[in-house]
Amino acid sequence: MPFYEHVFLARQDLTTAQVEALTEGFTKVLAEGKGKVANSEYWGLRTLAYRIAKNRKAHYVMLNIDAPATALAEMERQVGLNEDIIRSMTIRVDALSSEPSAMTRRGDRERGDREGGREGGREARDGAPRGERPRREPRA
Repeated sequence: MPFYEHVFLARQDLTTAQVEALTEGFTKVLAEGKGKVANSEYWGLRTLAYRIAKNRKAHYVMLNIDAPATALAEMERQVGLNEDIIRSMTIRVDALSSEPSAMTRRGDRERGDREGGREGGREARDGAPRGERPRREPRA
């Protein structure tokens, strides 16, 4: 069976639980068509580059799909009929990736910076925190 990556954007006023319910519904549609979702990633509520249907933010979800074309066509039809989905895109890929997507790795890296990596702001190039680096002498 061919492999696909499908990303959809859900309206900003939905809760995370409602977005998960949408994802489960699309997974069931694929399962009925003898396909499966190998992996799903919720990327969170993110700001859009431009307004789409009066929405400034959207919930992003990516699905790694292993399904025949007929099952995928039915899922895309369901996505198109759903009023909570404001954009979607499906691409065919040669193989499904087993590692996290770039968006997930980016979020993990940002959380690591906030939790324990850096303390309260930027560091100087020499690695010392901003307040502790020596001052330059004024030019004469």
